[in-house]
Amino acid sequence: MTAVDHRAGRTPERVPFPVVDEVARHCLQEEEPETVHIEVHLPGPLDPDRLRTAFAEALRRHPRILMREAPGRWYRRRYEWELTGEPDVEVVTFLPPGPDTLRDARTRALTSAPPLSVSPPIRVEVVQGAGRAEGSEAAAALTVAPTPHATPAATPATHPPHTVLFLTINHTALDGPACLRVLATAAELYGGRDNSAAAPPVRPPEPPQALTDTPSNWARPARVAAGTPERSPGNGVLVAELPLPHRPKGSPYTVNDQLMVTTALTLAHWNREHGAPPRPLRITMPVDDRPRDTTMPIGNGTRLVEVPFGPDELRPTDMRDLLSRTATRTRALKSLSRPQLGRGAALLTAPVTPVAWRAALTRGLRRAAAPWTSTTLLSNIGRIPYPLDFGEDAGRADAVWFSAPARMPRGLTFTTASTAGRLHLALRWSRALLGHGDGAHLRDLFEHYLHTTEVTE
Repeated sequence: MTAVDHRAGRTPERVPFPVVDEVARHCLQEEEPETVHIEVHLPGPLDPDRLRTAFAEALRRHPRILMREAPGRWYRRRYEWELTGEPDVEVVTFLPPGPDTLRDARTRALTSAPPLSVSPPIRVEVVQGAGRAEGSEAAAALTVAPTPHATPAATPATHPPHTVLFLTINHTALDGPACLRVLATAAELYGGRDNSAAAPPVRPPEPPQALTDTPSNWARPARVAAGTPERSPGNGVLVAELPLPHRPKGSPYTVNDQLMVTTALTLAHWNREHGAPPRPLRITMPVDDRPRDTTMPIGNGTRLVEVPFGPDELRPTDMRDLLSRTATRTRALKSLSRPQLGRGAALLTAPVTPVAWRAALTRGLRRAAAPWTSTTLLSNIGRIPYPLDFGEDAGRADAVWFSAPARMPRGLTFTTASTAGRLHLALRWSRALLGHGDGAHLRDLFEHYLHTTEVTE
């Protein structure tokens, strides 16, 4: 597609890259693109013209997404976004039906990032008449997990034809929750139904928590043990639908804490199976404090905290105690005031030297710090706050999956969201570390340990 010039003789407004965008821009790698993949399943069909019109208007209502990287000389002090006011290209594409269309769209979401040079840096591909395909991009349709107690490979499930929207985001520009906000606006414009965000759950205020009895963040964390790597570069992904874990009413921990413990126990089990010596785990957890209404800032708005687990904690004799300690730990970490990527990143991106020099320094420091990078990332989107209701024909989303980039040295990420009372899990891995069979085994371990967190009174 050819870019369209909407500037009409005026100079577009320019916005300097925030810290998160600049660090991501410094560290781009063609073999493992920094994409966020969002997969939305609807029970009915969409009209192409109506959807394109609705999406174009939604982009205008969230103009911060209409941007491209401005050209500049090597000695410039900053990267800048150029706000375009109108899209340069048609964002929405309806794919011709075929037996491999769903698999191929999922693969593109991992291997081909929307270019930063074209506004907006997102892509929407629509597959009509698809089944509920679960599994990895290496297979057209795989599995759905039938019960919370099953640990063997799950059995195939049959679903009526669906429409699937694949949203691919260049993570240098924005994150999944911001793009989901734009999609909710498009859904409202398309279907004419209210897609306002539901109110977040009300929890009683808690006094600030102190970090006590916490493993040191200075210790080198465990790495995910290598499985059976694949020869092809890039990322693989596996998506699965699981029951939401039970949590007794009034529990001091949240579903997010259950997912955090599940992730830690899954990786500890995996590493033991592969002969890795016991080491502390550190799990990066994005925290998003933005409002979910139409005032939500569009961009990369999450801040990252790292939740540590000692080796002894990951052989729990009292699951309720581990969940409670994890809840105290995560609350304390979330309450700390710190920049999105920490103070070191803010210093690295200070515009005092040419951006090309800072890029080289950032890449060198990233390589040097690789052994101290967290073990994995757990991004829990939580309950999808919007109905994502596209009206009478297409209906309301009944499954939404996200996947976050999984570049080395982490090489593995877990992303969860809940829709229609179900948990939607995406495991994404670097093929330099794991293969599809490894992903399926990790999915089974995750399902098993998720069930073990269902402490009963």
